[in-house]
Amino acid sequence: MSGQKPLPRIDDDTRAYWAGLARGELLLQHCRDCGHVQFYQRAMCGRCLSASLEHRPASGRGTIYSFSTVHRPPSPEFKDDVPYTVVLVELAEGPRMISALVETPPETVRIGQPVEIVYDRVSPEITFPRFRRADAAKAG
Repeated sequence: MSGQKPLPRIDDDTRAYWAGLARGELLLQHCRDCGHVQFYQRAMCGRCLSASLEHRPASGRGTIYSFSTVHRPPSPEFKDDVPYTVVLVELAEGPRMISALVETPPETVRIGQPVEIVYDRVSPEITFPRFRRADAAKAG
């Protein structure tokens, strides 16, 4: 049996993000001054350095920009998960985010495939955003 997987720490910069995921909503930060949309959550805009940010719901859709299939677990806690596919998703709103691809055999993954978010609650406070192929949802 594997040990418990590490969980992220929630802080002031990420609290709204994690709360949104717990509600089944992906939130992205939008800069009120320059309009930049960003992911990951931070205290200021990555483009203009303004602290005037707001969280807005995202569509949860995107395309696979890059991917890698992991065959060797990074630590013993992940040994039952391999192989798994890590994807860099270009969200419809522009930012890119790294996540896991689920419900998809690794050998069928291709750059450019459309994906959609699924929510994986792992604790009362933490829900991870995962992605699945958008066409897989229709086929299943």
